[in-house]
Order: sequence, then C-alpha cells, then structure tokens
Amino acid sequence: MNLHRPPLWQIIKPHLAVFDGALSLIIFLIMSVGIVTLYSAGMNFPGRVEDQLRNILIAFIVMWIAANVSPQTLLRFAVPIYTVGVTLLIAVALFGIVKKGSRRWLNIGMVVQPSEIMKIAMPLMLAWYFQKREGMIRWHVFLIAGLLLAVPVGLIIRQPDLGTGVLVLAAGFYVIFFAGLSWKVLTGLAVAGAASLPVVWSVLHDYQRQRVMMLIDPTSDPLGKGFHIIQSTIAIGSGGVTGKGWLMGTQTHLEFIPERTTDFIFSVFSEEFGLIGNSILVVLYLLLIGRGLMITANAPTLFTRLLGGSITMIFFTYAFVNMGMVSGILPVVGVPLPFMSYGGTALVTLGLGAGILMSIQRHRKLVQT
Repeated sequence: MNLHRPPLWQIIKPHLAVFDGALSLIIFLIMSVGIVTLYSAGMNFPGRVEDQLRNILIAFIVMWIAANVSPQTLLRFAVPIYTVGVTLLIAVALFGIVKKGSRRWLNIGMVVQPSEIMKIAMPLMLAWYFQKREGMIRWHVFLIAGLLLAVPVGLIIRQPDLGTGVLVLAAGFYVIFFAGLSWKVLTGLAVAGAASLPVVWSVLHDYQRQRVMMLIDPTSDPLGKGFHIIQSTIAIGSGGVTGKGWLMGTQTHLEFIPERTTDFIFSVFSEEFGLIGNSILVVLYLLLIGRGLMITANAPTLFTRLLGGSITMIFFTYAFVNMGMVSGILPVVGVPLPFMSYGGTALVTLGLGAGILMSIQRHRKLVQT
C-alpha cells in the first residue's frame, strides 16, 4: 500500500482550476449582457433564453476541455485536424446538403458544417507550419502558407458562405502576419487586391453584389434588400445616449429589426441601452482582446504566440465586422457578435478558442521551467 498517495482532491484540483481568472470574468460579463439582451430580443421566440443558457454551458465545458489540453498536444494534432477539415469541405462540395441556395452542410450520421472546424484548424495548421520552420522562414515559406490558407477559404466561399470565409481568411492571415510578413509585401498585396476588384465583382453572386450596393445606398430598395440595414441603423440611432430602457425598444418589439436574436442583436442592445451601454460593451471587448494579447506576449514558443495572437484577433474580427455591418459601414455577411448572439455553433467555437488561450497561459510556466 502506498502511504504517501495524495488525496483525490489534490489529484483532480489542477484539472478543475484551469480557467484564467481575468479572461473568464470578461467572457462571463459579455455573456451576461448577451442573456439580458436576448431576453428582450427573443420575447416572441419562446425557449431562446433557455437554449442559449444550454449553449453557454456547453461552451464552458468545451472551454474547460481545451484548457486542459497542452499546447504540445495541439501541435501534434494540428495537421490531422486541418486534413480532416479540408476533406470534409471537399465532401460538402461534392455531395453536401443544400439549404436556401447554399451547400454548406454534410450528413455524416448527424448534420455538420465543416467550415466551422476551419476557424480553429486554420490557425492551428499555420502555427504548426511556422513552428517547424522557426529560424528558416523565407519568402517561399509565406507562399506555401498562403496556399494552405487559400484552399479551404476558396472551398468555403464557393459554398457560398462569405461570412465564414472572411473569418477563416482572417484567422490564417493573422498567423502569417505575426510570423513576420513584411509591410512591403502587405502593401503589394493591398495594391493587387485593389486592382483585382473588377474581377472579384464579376465572380460575386447576385446576392453578394446586392449587399455591397445596399451598403452604398440602402434607400435604393428600402422595402427589399435595404430594409434590414435601414431598420438596424434606425434602432441604433434612436437609442440616443442613455437608450430607451430594457424591454422598451420599439424597433425590437414591433419586429422591425431582422435576425434580432442572432446577427443583429447589437441593434437591440443599442436601442435599449444607448451610447453609454455601447461604450461599456466596447470596453469589455477591448479588455477581452487586451487579455488575449497579454497571454500571447508571454507565450513561450513560436507556436503558442502565433496561435494565441490569431485567436485573440479573431475575437476582434467577430466584434468589428458584426458592429460594422449592423451600423451600415460594412456589408452584411452574417457574422455573429461574439459571446452575445444566439446560437450554439459559433459560441462553442469561440469557447474553444478561449480555452486554447487559457491552455497557453496555464502551461506557460511549465514550459519555461
């Protein structure tokens, strides 16, 4: 008999106390704001709040699991996860399920959306790629990284799913940028991108062109394609400085705001809590990004720095794109507001990203020691 065996609590305690205090608190506060807003936005949708509470519980379980997985384990599984993700995207293109004109889903015993996998698989793969070439990063390394990024992004946009394609593209781009992509190359890419706009316009789907046109002048079709953005901006503006008050949003409860529990939940929040509420929410997101960057700056390896930086900037991209599109300064591309919008898939993906950040922070001292 081993008389020196530690108590069971001491064995399981390290696996329970894995949440980063600051990051967890910020996410909890944003989720709390989201539940309060969803209660108002979803009054005509029975069960939405209960479903979202279940989604939050699942997201925290995924977050806890990810926080217990070491970065070294993530490094080993980066290539298999990326390979599976791309394989599933190819399967979607060949025999995926079509809904509302888009082929985004695959039935493998249950219906899945493989493009969601790539939001995490893409930065994992590129961080692994640059880690393996640390100290030997030349121009051709960036070229191959660009090809690794272009394949899944092209398959996702082809579905078509521009919103998810933008997020996956951003996730991969951040890794490449943090790996040391020069500003000269970035400037060249920007010039090339601007020059290619006529070609890009010619290959866009009709609904995508209409979204761009509605961004320029939504009043050209106020009762059709421009209705969503017009009503959203009215709601945001009518909130004023202090807002109309919780449950008092007229645009919300008269059902003028579209998708008010998902993509346009920021419009509901703005109408009811006004500029003051928006400022507090923006500060919370800035704190979330700031904490993620602090974890990234203290990460001990190139892999963890690239992965942590990319995940943190994905939080920024989610928030910036969502707030921009509902405010009328960006096209509507169907990107949820992180940790606030109703929905399970995006919330679980974000929870997974937050859990990876916590894993990087938790295992930092172990690696340094």
